[in-house]
Amino acid sequence: MTASAPPPNQLLQLLDPPAFDLLRPHLATVEMVRKSVLGEAGAALRHVYFPHAGSVSITVGLSDGQMIEIAMLGRDSVVGGGAALTDGIALSDAAVLFPGTASVLEVVAFRSVAAASASFRELIIRQEQSLLAHAQQSLLCNTLHPVEARLARWLLRARELSHGEILPLTQEALAQMIGVRRNAISLVAHDLQRAGIIHYSRGHIEILDLQALQATSCECHATVKLYHLRLLGAVP
Repeated sequence: MTASAPPPNQLLQLLDPPAFDLLRPHLATVEMVRKSVLGEAGAALRHVYFPHAGSVSITVGLSDGQMIEIAMLGRDSVVGGGAALTDGIALSDAAVLFPGTASVLEVVAFRSVAAASASFRELIIRQEQSLLAHAQQSLLCNTLHPVEARLARWLLRARELSHGEILPLTQEALAQMIGVRRNAISLVAHDLQRAGIIHYSRGHIEILDLQALQATSCECHATVKLYHLRLLGAVP
C-alpha cells in the first residue's frame, strides 16, 4: 500500500482520513491461502482481516460434522470485526475459499483503534449488521427456494469476489455451501450447463451467460447486496 491510499478493501476505503491514520501503523498485508483457517467457532481470535481479493467462507457446523455456509466475505467486508469488538470469541468458522490478499492486524490493535475512533466503530457495526442480514437471508433462501435458484445466487456472489468468470469449485464444496446433497448439485449443474448458462469441468465452473444466471437466481442476492450498500451509505 502507498503512504496516502488505503488498501483495496471497500471498508478501509470508506474510513475518514483520521480513522485510517490511526489504523495504518497496525496493518500488514498477507496472502490468504485456499482452505486456510482464519477463525474457529468458540476459539479466541488473534487477528482481524480486511480482504483485498479472494473470499472467505463463514460456516456453522453441527456435532455430526455437517456444515453450511451463512455468508461469503471478501473485499467489501471484514472478517472477525464483530467478535473483536466484544469478547474476541468467534461465533462461526472462517476459512479461505478463493485465495487472495488481505490487510491484517491483531485484535488488541483493532480494539485500540475502535476505542479511539467513533467513525471506525460505526463502520464495523454497520458491517456486522450487513453480515447478520446476509446470514438471515441465506437461512431464508436455503429453507424456501429451489436448489437451482440457490446455486445461481451463490455463484453470483462468488463471481463478485473472485474477479473472474471461472470459479475453482467442486460439486462437493458447492453442496456444502448451500446445504444440499451432492447429487442435487450434479443435477442442477447439468441443467444449467445444458442451458448454456455455465460450463462445469474438473472442479471448475465457468459462467457463460451472466444475465441468464441472474434470471435463474432468486431475489436474495440482490436483496442482500442492496441492504449492504445502504448500510454503508453507498445508496440512499
